[in-house]
Amino acid sequence: MNSFVPDTPCVFVIFGATGNLASNKLLPALYNLERDASLPEHLGFVAYSRRPWSNDEWRNHLRELLQKNMGERFNETICSRFAARFHYLAGDLYKPEDYQSLAELLGGQQIEGGVCTSVVFYLAIKPAEFSVVVNNLSLAGLNDGSSWRRVVIEKPFGEDIESARTLNQLLHKHFHEDQIYRIDHFMGKETVQNLLVFRFANTLIEPLWNRSYIDHVQITVAESIGIEGRAEYYDKAGALRDMLQNHMMQLVTMVAMEPPAALEADALHDEKVKVLRSIRPISRRAVNAHAFRAQYAQGQINSKMVPGYAAEPGVEPNSTTETYAAIKLYIDNWRWRGVPFYLRTGKRLTEQSSLIAIRFRQPPQMLFRETPLESIEPNWIVLSLQPDESMHMEIHARQPGQAMNTRVLQLNASYRKIHETPLDAYETLLLDVIEGDRSLFLRFDEVEWAWRVVDPILKQWALDQDFIHTYPAGTWGPPEANRLFDDEDHDWRNQ
Repeated sequence: MNSFVPDTPCVFVIFGATGNLASNKLLPALYNLERDASLPEHLGFVAYSRRPWSNDEWRNHLRELLQKNMGERFNETICSRFAARFHYLAGDLYKPEDYQSLAELLGGQQIEGGVCTSVVFYLAIKPAEFSVVVNNLSLAGLNDGSSWRRVVIEKPFGEDIESARTLNQLLHKHFHEDQIYRIDHFMGKETVQNLLVFRFANTLIEPLWNRSYIDHVQITVAESIGIEGRAEYYDKAGALRDMLQNHMMQLVTMVAMEPPAALEADALHDEKVKVLRSIRPISRRAVNAHAFRAQYAQGQINSKMVPGYAAEPGVEPNSTTETYAAIKLYIDNWRWRGVPFYLRTGKRLTEQSSLIAIRFRQPPQMLFRETPLESIEPNWIVLSLQPDESMHMEIHARQPGQAMNTRVLQLNASYRKIHETPLDAYETLLLDVIEGDRSLFLRFDEVEWAWRVVDPILKQWALDQDFIHTYPAGTWGPPEANRLFDDEDHDWRNQ
């Protein structure tokens, strides 16, 4: 590594470098950035893990991992160049003396180029270990320096509002708010970022984006996978904590926010917090009218039988942890008063799909009452986050012929030209950490207000431990969730 370049980190320290998150998300994303020549020249990495490996053993592990994960995108030359950026440090998260070894490594000649003062600490570890690492970083004097230090925290940010506040107090004891990067990978998705442009750069759209024209909003995050051996975490968390409180509440804010004063981090955060503060509180007595939960049972996924949640290894007997959660929210402000927002997420559903669907109101006067168009489908705007990032609008046009018949036309908008390659969500956010851009990361008041929304639901469900609805794996979830809809003609949009 050569001398430090201003505004880029000197070293990126990955705690939990051999864990699932680093192996499946973080390291492949960094490799892709290396392949695209997007990483700063003077950026190095420290892989911190308990395994007693040498640098060469780590680099061999990294090569095997990337060869497996990247498939046809793997390139030996790029991998060698990427691996050369790494130094491996065997250390225990719970031993303060190992953080002294890290401090010596960062401050000494073991890293080429001499003293390093600017560091990113990425906590790719279990949430229960956040406090251990943060305290030990502080004990070793690694939370401050002559240049900047940044710490990246993965979700979940607490397991309820009280634990979230406790975690935040701990972080602020050792780091300033502008050093803390609370990462939510949904915010790095191209569709989410395009939503800002779609709304605020098009005078065709923004005047219609309110209660006068929009009937309701649906946000769906569906997964066909199960808990993938994560019973220890998932059986304590459930779908509401794992997906809805963080990812989906962020999507709500992006759909509903007012135009920010500028595309700057604090201005964006301010508008998102206004949305969260405007969400109508759900009282404990109203939970059943606003929220629904269920758990997947045995069923078929891609013509293969899969076990129900209760039969998954590590799941507690008679667990009532939800693998499906749906809620109905109202945003009581000038723009959205009276418009229901329906959110649902679940595992072992029919397919992997995430979308935002906006349904528009019917025309105020039905002009086609005496024709076959007596019942006409509403207009929609659908923004797909996965498996494909796309956007389309559905409108009606008359079919050729004598009868007054229509068909729905889809106006598809492609974000990219054929030769353009999209950045993965993690790639986008990792570059932002490196560059010090906090716009797509979460400020704590966003986290706190999101917990305020779901906390009454969690507390009520914690009391209802006797029964939980089920749905067969491979379906779109339980039909009983339809009870959340305000109108009979409301129905879940699956694509």
